[in-house]
Amino acid sequence: MKLNNQQCIRLLTAGLILTCANVFSVSAQVETGTPSADYKPAFAGQTRITAVKTQTPLNISILNSKLENPWAISVMPDGRFLITQKQGTMVILSTDGKLQKKITGLPEVDPSGQGGLLDVTLAPDFAKSRLVYWAYSAPQAKGVLLAIAKGKLAANETTIEDQKVIYKATPAYNGKLQYGSRIVFDKNGNLFVSTGERSGSDIRIQAQYLNSSLGKILHLTPDGKPVANGPFAGKADARPEIYAYGLRNPDGLAINPQTGELWEAEFGPKGGDEVNIIKPGKNYGWPIITYGVEYSGRKVGEGIQQKEGMEQPVYYWNPSISPGTIAFYNGDALAEWKGNLFVGALSGSHIIRLVIKDNKVVGEERLLENKGERFRDLVGGKDGALYAVTDNGNLYKIAKK
Repeated sequence: MKLNNQQCIRLLTAGLILTCANVFSVSAQVETGTPSADYKPAFAGQTRITAVKTQTPLNISILNSKLENPWAISVMPDGRFLITQKQGTMVILSTDGKLQKKITGLPEVDPSGQGGLLDVTLAPDFAKSRLVYWAYSAPQAKGVLLAIAKGKLAANETTIEDQKVIYKATPAYNGKLQYGSRIVFDKNGNLFVSTGERSGSDIRIQAQYLNSSLGKILHLTPDGKPVANGPFAGKADARPEIYAYGLRNPDGLAINPQTGELWEAEFGPKGGDEVNIIKPGKNYGWPIITYGVEYSGRKVGEGIQQKEGMEQPVYYWNPSISPGTIAFYNGDALAEWKGNLFVGALSGSHIIRLVIKDNKVVGEERLLENKGERFRDLVGGKDGALYAVTDNGNLYKIAKK
């Protein structure tokens, strides 16, 4: 019996077959553009995987079109949305997208370039503590750095009380790019924080330095201290809060609810955008290995893609799609999406759905390609819909029709 694409993916996901390699043709790949570099993947399925298509009819709507450069969205316990805006404010929207509150009085941000008020995350016990954690580009006497702060959402929901900066990703740098800055809570109530390597050719090597906060995944307590017994605790000339290193601009960070593993997505240079599974103490290679090239077209460093002691991405895109965020779908409304990883593409102007099987990508779909939007953040709602904010100021709802 000859299987079509969707039948093969269903059998693969169910564990009834091992591969779809002989089912799909090259033309079934989602990505058909010319890669920025003619590098070979380390294993089959590491890039340009077979296309899949959602079978459930979808209803796509815009709930709000007047947001001001939204950067991150979190779902409150009652289903409303807390959203950061790049210039330095937060807003609270109702479940149907109407503006309810504007939160001001936050720390000064440097909104130039890729900076500003960035990620926002609610404490696991927010319903009781009302604690909010956020990331922002903080101007210093010399340069700018990524800062992580926390505070208590006031009863009137227009201010955040008892604000405190709990961590600064040093060193500061004069550049305006690649702060990273996603915040995710682990099962023990500690924070994973992603930091960018700040882009400049004079500083990006610090992604490899264990005495620098840049280009890292950090593991912090709710007060910003290193989580005990980290992979570099007690190591000379190493920061004990470092959990993993060798990252470029990790704008996507999420825990797989089915496995508990930490997943990350990051910008490559020109090409080579990556998805990784983050493991303690591991080196993810930037700027030593990459599947991309410099924007000039020159090789990055020695132009190598593999090196002993450095991790390979689970998946990569070449040419670039610019992954701005990732989110696992864990709702029940769209059963075929359960456990899938969604990626908000900025330059790619679409939302990517990745079908995952045994930590391998086995299918890729591109959604909302015709909208011309830069998808900055994604989140699953209480109602099982997928919500997205865009640089154009729109809040999208993607739901079962």
